[in-house]
Amino acid sequence: MDDTLLRTLLFDFYGETLTEKQREYYDLHYNQDLSLQEISEMCGASRQAVWDVIRRGEQSLRELEAKTGLVARALRRRETVSAIAAAAEKLPESPERAAILSGLRELSEG
Repeated sequence: MDDTLLRTLLFDFYGETLTEKQREYYDLHYNQDLSLQEISEMCGASRQAVWDVIRRGEQSLRELEAKTGLVARALRRRETVSAIAAAAEKLPESPERAAILSGLRELSEG
């Protein structure tokens, strides 16, 4: 999996567990694509301090994922739903097919 996608998912799933500063710096760097220099100038901290906060935050997110596996489980669910939807698309048109596809859309949105 792409590191960018993984970082985004980790933040979405576990971001609330970070300290306010970790959440802010992580979001600015990875989600808003600001450089360490830009963040350090905005927040009045050194580049190294910003990087240390981001690194510790990411480490915390990865440790939570290692313990809970929620992101991995969600990705497996998405892949399974996609595979079932692809198979259902091949079925002949029918009310049952429409119901299956509708249910799969609800699953993938939830």
